[in-house]
Amino acid sequence: MVWLLLAIVTGSLVYCVLIVIAARNYLQSGASRRVGPPISILKPLHGLDDGLESNLQTFFEQDYPDFEILFATRLPNDPALAIVDRLKSKYPHVPVTTLIVPEPPYPNAKVWSLDHMLAAAANDLVVMSDSDIRVTPAMLQTIAGEFADPHVAVATCPYRAVPGRGSFWSTLEAIGMNTEFWGSALVARLLEGMKFAVGPTIAARRQVIQAIGGFHRLKDYLAEDFVMGNFAAERGFGVILSRYVIQHHIGAQPWRANFAHRVRWNRSTRRSRPAGYAGQLFTNPLPLALLLIAVHPAWWPILAVVIILRTAAAYAVSESILNDPLSRRRWYLIPLQDILSFAFWIAGFFGNTITWRSRVYRLNKDGTFTLLPKM
Repeated sequence: MVWLLLAIVTGSLVYCVLIVIAARNYLQSGASRRVGPPISILKPLHGLDDGLESNLQTFFEQDYPDFEILFATRLPNDPALAIVDRLKSKYPHVPVTTLIVPEPPYPNAKVWSLDHMLAAAANDLVVMSDSDIRVTPAMLQTIAGEFADPHVAVATCPYRAVPGRGSFWSTLEAIGMNTEFWGSALVARLLEGMKFAVGPTIAARRQVIQAIGGFHRLKDYLAEDFVMGNFAAERGFGVILSRYVIQHHIGAQPWRANFAHRVRWNRSTRRSRPAGYAGQLFTNPLPLALLLIAVHPAWWPILAVVIILRTAAAYAVSESILNDPLSRRRWYLIPLQDILSFAFWIAGFFGNTITWRSRVYRLNKDGTFTLLPKM
């Protein structure tokens, strides 16, 4: 048992080194800003997120000469529509289309909205972005510069998670996203290239979406963002990790809602990429080192090595790439977050149902999900 744990901890330390290398590799990739083709921004809406008006306003303020914004909601009285109307009055030069779509006939309501917006969009280059995203005026310019390369078909934007005010549990989750999650994405990019995409903001060419089977092919997947990039890469299209970092405002959640969200995320990840999920064993060196020390206390000096390399990996991602003030300011919460993350990873192996927007779904082995009848 001791030697097995030692081997796993050693692998986890190697993984930390890989994060540092992967972060440097990403930073060496060039970034350019230029005026490119007209762009359509697709925004699904569902109720009032924290800071929704501030989030949406940043998309109206893009420093780009030719873009439109499309919004879609399922309810004609959705309170988010009042915010859209205010912003339309404030920015009359921005073309805006608002769609009221019927109830989706399949599980993924977001894909249903995106499909309707794409059909109404005027442009071939589309940016699909969730309502809890905030950007700077340079976003479209940066993405247009990346799509100047004709090989680029899909671009996924890394994000800096921002928690809601006064939510300790959302703060921990944001720290985990900014110091752990993006480390794993960068290592995957380094070792096998970009064969996936990650919401909540993805840019893609219309013809590529059509070539992979359209949104209809994504309709039964919970992680539609991941499979969109995966299907595109399988067809030989270029998928990249954009150089533009967005802000992902995850809102304030009490512990019960936050824990349910994180378990749902882990179960979904396990179903979407089971081998990768099992490999996440190596992504949390601190809990593994503590287990080793608990079994064999004489190995306590390894804890110093773990702390040094974990700190280097966290810095390489949160500081060098994401410029994250939260992790910089509350670095002392990283060990607690690592332990929680390890616990949620274990919890993700159990159970095949999730609750999403008050409905219960079954996760299937192929990564799809099925709506269960109300009890």
